[in-house]
Amino acid sequence: MQGGSTGIVYGGLKYQARCIADVKADPDHTSFLAGTLSLREENEVHLIRLSPSGTELVCEGLFYHPSEIWDLKSCPFDPRIFSTVFTSGETYGASIWKIPELYGQSNAPQLEQLVSLNEHSFKIKCVLWWPLGKHDKLISIDEGNLFLWSIDSSSKIAKVISKESVGMLHNLSGGAWDPHDQNAVAAICGSSLQFWDLRTMKKTNAIEHAQVRDVDYNPKKQHILATAEDECGIRLWDLRMPRLPAKELPGHAHWYILLLYRLGLFATTQSMMS
Repeated sequence: MQGGSTGIVYGGLKYQARCIADVKADPDHTSFLAGTLSLREENEVHLIRLSPSGTELVCEGLFYHPSEIWDLKSCPFDPRIFSTVFTSGETYGASIWKIPELYGQSNAPQLEQLVSLNEHSFKIKCVLWWPLGKHDKLISIDEGNLFLWSIDSSSKIAKVISKESVGMLHNLSGGAWDPHDQNAVAAICGSSLQFWDLRTMKKTNAIEHAQVRDVDYNPKKQHILATAEDECGIRLWDLRMPRLPAKELPGHAHWYILLLYRLGLFATTQSMMS
């Protein structure tokens, strides 16, 4: 993980890492989870924390994970819980995990698997938590379907509340849950960005012909979201006037894989943060 020329480098990852997530439920520290993507070696989840002096990134915990990690999200109300989407060969899965209390020991302890999201028949793309406050619902997205789950972590039970297919001609690849509305989710679908109402599981609107790689809502301003796009860099949208972007922020030549919209900080996982 690297900033610009004056940034802070974390050198603890032995293998390539595609996924990084801020630990939202730990307001007393600046913490992240990073998951590795090794085809042959045992993969790892690193709990990384900014030192009190703000000069270095320290590994506070290292945990073995059974498969290649393609998506990782931190629980917004419990700093020890997170989700992963993973693959082993041609098989994809998604699970909710809990970090053990004694994670400071020298040997990497075993993660506790709370629930598995087992109803998918297509390639799983991501898991979404509602960003604000405690919530027993979870969204998972595969290439053809949007799932809404009810999660009981204490009983280790996950139930599908509703499911909606986008049809064989479309291909879902990601999404974001509106922090200002528990019933609204944005889903990347082919060349469009679709907006869904979770109460009816119906599409309410769309931004067409947007080559979106990732999307995130502004946590401070309602109706505002950002998209990372192949050709145009970052675009800001006002959903009350979605025909044209409100602002464009070009500048990166590479493709965007991950966009985090956190208090005006945009970050990508292509070896660069801005």
